Amino acid sequence: MNKYVFGVDIGGTTVKIGFFSADGTLHEKWEIPTRTENGGEQVLPDVAASIKEAMARHGVAAEQVEGIGIAVPGPVDAENTVYKCVNLGWGVFNVKERMNELLPEIPRVAAGNDANVAALGELWQGGGQGCRSAVMITLGTGVGGGVVLDGQIVAGHNGGAGEIGHMTVNPAETVACTCGKYGCLEQYASARGIVHMAKGMLADCDTPSALRDMADFTSKEICELAAAGDAMAVAIMERFGEYLGRVMSFISCTVDPDVYIIGGGMSRAGRIVTDTVLRYYRKYAFHVSTGTGVAIAKLGNDAGIYGSAKMILNA
Repeated sequence: MNKYVFGVDIGGTTVKIGFFSADGTLHEKWEIPTRTENGGEQVLPDVAASIKEAMARHGVAAEQVEGIGIAVPGPVDAENTVYKCVNLGWGVFNVKERMNELLPEIPRVAAGNDANVAALGELWQGGGQGCRSAVMITLGTGVGGGVVLDGQIVAGHNGGAGEIGHMTVNPAETVACTCGKYGCLEQYASARGIVHMAKGMLADCDTPSALRDMADFTSKEICELAAAGDAMAVAIMERFGEYLGRVMSFISCTVDPDVYIIGGGMSRAGRIVTDTVLRYYRKYAFHVSTGTGVAIAKLGNDAGIYGSAKMILNA
């Protein structure tokens, strides 16, 4: 009898769902809207209904389903309890218990933080394929992180492992991060943060740059100008690389992964990001870890559904 798993990635706007064979083959993926009204009370019932529809569509009986993995945008502990998802309106509750109420015929449910789950997906079938341990760093609107050691997600006691975007890298910072602290990595290495940092650097010097001719600019344009040799853009990327590379050296002293996987929108800039970060990482890393590689994520928005499915297969 063929066995299957469902991988679910809950975002603030849409829920992505994947239907996999137990060997990891993705047969179908789709999205449903994330209904966040009334404290997000309808999100998991909508997921359960969509999974039931898919089972009927594929002619799959409940006993053929190994389980459902769920990635959520918030801290999740080892017991599948989520500790507030602001974007969903969720408070504190146990995801597994709620899904067991909705789909009692499928008792195996595993939940995890979306960044950690994405890291597991990339390690399994993405940029970290062939490795046992990885730290994924997502450079998007913010900076996210996920830690996978020996093929297993490290969530931490409070579900906060991997929140590298809120490591303090500049105690002298006077502008608050979105988390309320000052000088977080996210303020310099995210797409939004690097633009803010660039504007400050431009105001503090008179180095000629094409950036000065722009009414506004994006992280993508900074990366493109740096790759083209614009001196100011290069300086901005150097500061970005030093902050992130130094943080990676700290991480290696703690968990020593096989590979760092860079994802998110800024990863599309390619080598101007990875080469700069890797140079500073090797400058600061403990000598036994200087050979750790840096790879670009490959699964894109599908990393969450792959990682969610892998949580079940690992179990």
